[in-house]
Amino acid sequence: MPDARPARAWHVFATYGAAIAGIVGTTVLAIELLRSAYPDIPDAALVRTLPGLLAGALAASSGLLLTLLLVVRPLDTARLRLRPGWETGPTLAVMILGLLALSQALDSVTRLMGLDAHGSLAAVRQALERAGGVDLFAAVVVLGFLAAGAEEIFFRGYMQWSLREHWSPRAAVLATSFCFAILHGDVAAAHVVAAFALGIYLGFVTELAGSTLPAIVCHVVNNVVYTLQTALGFGLVSRDANLAGAAIGAVLFGACVLWVRRTTPGSTPV
Repeated sequence: MPDARPARAWHVFATYGAAIAGIVGTTVLAIELLRSAYPDIPDAALVRTLPGLLAGALAASSGLLLTLLLVVRPLDTARLRLRPGWETGPTLAVMILGLLALSQALDSVTRLMGLDAHGSLAAVRQALERAGGVDLFAAVVVLGFLAAGAEEIFFRGYMQWSLREHWSPRAAVLATSFCFAILHGDVAAAHVVAAFALGIYLGFVTELAGSTLPAIVCHVVNNVVYTLQTALGFGLVSRDANLAGAAIGAVLFGACVLWVRRTTPGSTPV
């Protein structure tokens, strides 16, 4: 009979380490498959193509989910809180709007700091530019649904709720967000900070709702919007536009957070 006791905190972090190792393994496999499919393209250029981007996202998603399947016992929807919480339709819409606003504010700040031309952000934009038809559909499915869903199931569904068994809500959210940010580590510290901020908001939503599902929906919508926005060339480019995007995004984000907190029925403060 499966052991239903909550995972100890050290076991949660060990599982995170196993997931990182799993991602390394699946990424190596993905690179070898890409090399065999595109033998004439150098590795440095291949990883900046759309097939390279999608293969990397699939590798990371597979590493996270395979780790849960192999390591975590029992693994069920109740443990991962993959069931509706208290959220209503309007509240979920505001939660989504809050993440979109935060994402835009962070993206605008990154552009204003001149960090958008370096690291993975530049590679993602380059790979998605002018994607259309089947390629764009594949990008939406992989980046929007699979990658976002896998990350939320692992980080908010497993890690945050498991740490929550031993730590305060705030500590669980912060620790999970830090690990989430490290997974998205890049050459620029600002990228890690942005991922940390997004992780905190997703953890906040998860804690208040008492469910992982709202965070999954928020993350999926955010990734789909970003993918379409980048592929179709709708991003903010000029300095003035990004100043406005950062300011409006920050104000809208704050309003969404306040609204969600005030409409939460008896939630634990985060």
